[in-house]
Amino acid sequence: MGPPTSKHPQSTAFLLAQVGAHAASLFASRLRELELVPAHAGILRVIAAGSGVSQQALASRLGIFPSRLVAFIDELEALGLVERREDADDRRVYALHLTEKGAKAMADIGRVARAHDDAVCAALSEKERASLRSMLMRIADEQELAAGVHPGFMRLADVPPSASRKRRRRATRSRE
Repeated sequence: MGPPTSKHPQSTAFLLAQVGAHAASLFASRLRELELVPAHAGILRVIAAGSGVSQQALASRLGIFPSRLVAFIDELEALGLVERREDADDRRVYALHLTEKGAKAMADIGRVARAHDDAVCAALSEKERASLRSMLMRIADEQELAAGVHPGFMRLADVPPSASRKRRRRATRSRE
């Protein structure tokens, strides 16, 4: 087999970053049809996997500051997707639960994610997709990435508080 004919650079890390950024941007666009952003989808997924998780535990799992998470939980609560309940063992702690509307949103997110995966990987056969997925999981494990947690959450600490306030206002307006 001859050398690749693509004009793309031969750096695997660069191509991973390029395709990853492209895929993340496309996913964000697809989520807009649900009036959600990727952070909402990630937070909902973790809450769905562990209903009753505390805000503190969720922030720790996602690797973000609890104060940043509160803004997102406020948005999700304003959208009617999540509810805070007092923890039975510690009334100072709120347990997070999906609402019925939140469970429906998770089903919609799953549908969007499957369509997105199919579109991004359209150039690959099922066997190639499985092989690529396996190799990427090995890289993720070796790099000690948190399973199922997008590294973009770590950048949320850099989001100015005013941006979070703007998101909360938009979420509140969409409820009205």
